[in-house]
Amino acid sequence: MEPKTTTKAVKPQEVEQQPAPFYVRLHKAKQLIGKVHKNATNPHFKKSYADINSILETVEPILLQHDLLLLQPIDGGSVCTQIVCIYTGFSISSCMALDLSLDAQKQGSQISYFRRYTIQSLLTLQATDDDGHIATTAKPKIDAKRFAEAVKAIADGKFTVDKLKDSFDLTDVQINSLLLIPMI
Repeated sequence: MEPKTTTKAVKPQEVEQQPAPFYVRLHKAKQLIGKVHKNATNPHFKKSYADINSILETVEPILLQHDLLLLQPIDGGSVCTQIVCIYTGFSISSCMALDLSLDAQKQGSQISYFRRYTIQSLLTLQATDDDGHIATTAKPKIDAKRFAEAVKAIADGKFTVDKLKDSFDLTDVQINSLLLIPMI
């Protein structure tokens, strides 16, 4: 199931006079945020990424300095990230719909994942989608000649099976033939 994502801006009916417009505050905060530190590793994909705590430690103090409150409620079956001006109540949000058919543990993982991605999206943070399996780009195929050269390099100890698998989308026949390589 593809998660539904929405982003919207909300302006309350009665708005008090504010010291600076909401978007000016947000712009100033974004100029200070910079890159988010990648502090976690996905063991399955062997890639690093910024977990939710690293993202919050980076952005929340700066947003607060600019009188912007960060909220991440679950609303109507969706995880929403909201940035609210504490003076006016004006807010922007980004939401992703949860798959409610999952068990509690999987929903908890999904919530953490969606919290991370909605805040990254809302603030256009510089972070890569290292653990998003669905969003990964396809690896190139390897032709028979190049595969034979790679097998020879593996047998000679100049290349590894893991590097070959990480670099190319191998066919079942190619994967099975790797089992026949004499290892040094």
